[in-house]
Amino acid sequence: MKLGDISVLYIEIVIKAMRHLGENVDDILAKYSLDHTALASPDARVTIPKFMRLGHDCIKKSNTPWLGLIMGEMTSVTNLGVAGLLAFSSKDLKQACEQISTYELLNKYNSRGQSYFYVSHSFGMEMGKSRELCLEYDVEDGQGLLMFYSINPYNEYNHFVVDSMLSGWHKVIKTLSGREDAIDKVCFEFPAPAYADKYSEFFNCEVKFNQPNNYLVIKAEALDWPCLNCSAPTFELLRRGAEADLEKVRLGLSFHEKVSRVIGPLLDGTTPTLEQVSEQLNMAPWTVRRKLVDEGGSFQQTLNDTRRTLSISYVRDTALTLGEIAYLLGFGSPTAFQRAFKRWTGEAPGRFRTAKPEKRADR
Repeated sequence: MKLGDISVLYIEIVIKAMRHLGENVDDILAKYSLDHTALASPDARVTIPKFMRLGHDCIKKSNTPWLGLIMGEMTSVTNLGVAGLLAFSSKDLKQACEQISTYELLNKYNSRGQSYFYVSHSFGMEMGKSRELCLEYDVEDGQGLLMFYSINPYNEYNHFVVDSMLSGWHKVIKTLSGREDAIDKVCFEFPAPAYADKYSEFFNCEVKFNQPNNYLVIKAEALDWPCLNCSAPTFELLRRGAEADLEKVRLGLSFHEKVSRVIGPLLDGTTPTLEQVSEQLNMAPWTVRRKLVDEGGSFQQTLNDTRRTLSISYVRDTALTLGEIAYLLGFGSPTAFQRAFKRWTGEAPGRFRTAKPEKRADR
């Protein structure tokens, strides 16, 4: 299980932002083996670590820590792929936001989670959580919540990712509705960065930091606003194709892989239980256990395999500390993580990381 990958459509956004800043990125693209052929391919993807390193290099070259906000402003509906085209032809903003989150998987996969869209009156029920948690998100009845997932801990390699996603959604929603006032507030999970004053240049609404997650809050009345380019026949045609493609993605996964994809986001400082995973899959625990046994495995084996492969990816492909990795994977302590890593690979994680040649641009 890898950390994930994304379509080169997101590289296209980086290029547009750098050109906006008057910067040539040919040298950086060459460093990451991205040529015009790859960038023109509808199937080409790059790994999440490669994308973060490429973005970080662009931030350093342009000396613009708020590059992600500029990326958002450069984002068009076509940069969201089929999900964006579905949103473009949707009848209203509510339907458009549903498409953006539902078909995100066709454009990118991240082991940390996926985006979601909820209307606040059903938020607690759909999340399987209490009304108290709904209040934590500070949303009023009937408001929409378009949520990006947590990629904590935050560092100089990933702030721009969240900046670009939320500002990109903000830009797309303005484009779809033709109005500037659909968003009530924009919420970021991380503390206010050094460039916090820049956010007011890109968002014409309240911006909050240190929030329970990363999300846009859409005004209740705005959810019914029609999309300027709505087309029911085009929407249905695109939806059929998108649903067929999404089904191919699902069918291409073994049940072990499906369970592993659920475990990944739940490994956030805790060890997920069979009951938690079963709830996410909308199955009874005994059904999940039986399906894994039918494939010659078990829940514990899948949990261990997921931890092992993610451990190797985090150590090899990220700059996270061993303590941060231990927390992300639900280990009780860094020492427990180091013992498990050595058992899995035959090497201590620190030695494994330093022994590997720095050829991450090729990954």
